[in-house]
Amino acid sequence: MSLKLLVQGGAVLLPDGLHRVDLGVAADGTVAGLYTPGTAPEASEVIDATGLQVLPGIVDIHFHVRAPAYPERGTVQSETRAAAAGGVTTIFEMPISKPCCASPEELIRRRAHFAENAVVDFGLYVAPGDLTEASRDAMLAEGAIAFKIFTTPAPPGRADEFDGLALPGAAEQLRALELAAASDRPIVVHAEDAALLAHFGARAEALDPADAATHNASRPAICEAVSVAQLLTMNITARARLHIAHVTSAATVQVLRAFAGTSDFTAETCPQYLFATEADVARAGVFGKVNPPIRAQADQDALWQAIADGVITHVTTDHAPFARAEKAASIGNFPAAPPGAPGIEFMLPAMLDAVAAGRLSLKRAHDLLCANGARRYGIWPRKGALLPGSDADITLVDPAAETVIAADTLHTHARDCAQLFEGRHLRGKVVRTILAGRTVFADGTVTGIPGTGRHIRPPA
Repeated sequence: MSLKLLVQGGAVLLPDGLHRVDLGVAADGTVAGLYTPGTAPEASEVIDATGLQVLPGIVDIHFHVRAPAYPERGTVQSETRAAAAGGVTTIFEMPISKPCCASPEELIRRRAHFAENAVVDFGLYVAPGDLTEASRDAMLAEGAIAFKIFTTPAPPGRADEFDGLALPGAAEQLRALELAAASDRPIVVHAEDAALLAHFGARAEALDPADAATHNASRPAICEAVSVAQLLTMNITARARLHIAHVTSAATVQVLRAFAGTSDFTAETCPQYLFATEADVARAGVFGKVNPPIRAQADQDALWQAIADGVITHVTTDHAPFARAEKAASIGNFPAAPPGAPGIEFMLPAMLDAVAAGRLSLKRAHDLLCANGARRYGIWPRKGALLPGSDADITLVDPAAETVIAADTLHTHARDCAQLFEGRHLRGKVVRTILAGRTVFADGTVTGIPGTGRHIRPPA
C-alpha cells in the first residue's frame, strides 16, 4: 500500500496524549495508519514535522459569517480562509442570516452557498422556526447539525434575521427544548433574561454612552445567570441535550455548579472572556464590544477555574465579523455599536500560549477546542481525532514560535476590527493546516480552494 501523504518526525496528539509516530494519509483523505518512525509505506508526499506538534484539525462549534447576507462583513470564502489560517478545519455556522435559517428552504439555500464557497468543512445550525415537529424533522432531514435559540428579543430593525430564533418567553423556550430533546440533537442557547435586559438597559440610558462600562451596566452578569438558571430548571423536565453558549461570569459559573447532574447540559466560553477584561474593551473601544459583555478580572478567573474543574468543557470562537465602517460609525456610542469581533485566527494560538504558560495541558486545550465538541455533536472520531479511519484534518503547530496578532497578517475580512487582541504576542503558532489530506494553509498563505469544504451532517 502506498500513501497519499506521510507526516513524519512530529509529536502526534492522540486521545491519550502526544506520541512520536508518523501519520499516513490514504487516497480518500482519511488517516491510513500510525507508524513507528521509519516503518511507514512509501508516500506521494512527505511533510517533515520535526519540532512540531501534530494536532487533529480544530472543530469550532460556534461561528458566524451570516452568509450569503452582508458580504461587506465577510464572506464564506474570506472567513473560512481565516479559519484555515487559524488551524480550524471544521466550522459550525450559526443560523443568523437574512432571512434567519429557520426553515428547510433556507437551510437548503445556505447549504448550497457554503458548499460552493467554503475552504474548510462546515455544519449548519438552524433555529426551531415555527416550533412544529414537521419543520424540525424537515430541517433535520436536510442535515442540520443542531438547533440554536436566543432568550432575548430580536434587535431593533433585525426581525427577519431572528425570526424563529429569538424566543424571549419561557413557554416558547421550553417548547424549543422539548422539540430538540425528541430529535436527540444539541440545542445551543444564547442566554440573557429579556426582562432584566430591558430593566438594566433603561437604567443605563442615563450613563455616558462613550464609556465602555456602560455596556456592562446595560447587560450585567445577573441577566445571564438568571436565564441560565431558568433554562437548566426547565431542562430537568425537557431532557434536551442543552449547551449554554459563551459563558462570561462568575455568577453563571455558580449556577452551572449548582445544577450539575440535573440534566444533560454542557457549557462553553470564548477567548474574549478568557484573555480580555473590561479594561481591554475600554482600550479597544466599540471594536471590543461583544454580547454578552466582557467582564471583570474576577469573572475571567472564575472561568479558568471552571475549566480546571470541568464545569466548562468547551472553548469556541463566537467569531462574528463586522465591517470597519459599521463599528467606526458608532465610536463613542457603545449602545449603538454592533456586537461582535473576529476570533477564528486567535483562538488556537491563545490556547497554545496558555499551555506554554502552564495553565493547562495540550491535551486539555485540544479537548476544549475540538475533541469535546466533536463528541458532543456525534462526529468523533471522524473529526477531532487522528485515528485510523478519521478524516485526515491536521493542524501542525510550532510550540516554540510566536504569533503576533496584527491586522496586516490576518485573513478575516474583519482584520481592521481586531483591536481587542491586536498587538498580542503569543507563544505557539499554526504553521500548516491540512483538510482531508490536502494542505489548505502553510507558511502564512491560504492555499485552500473555495468549494472543497464538505457539509458535515450529524450521524444517522
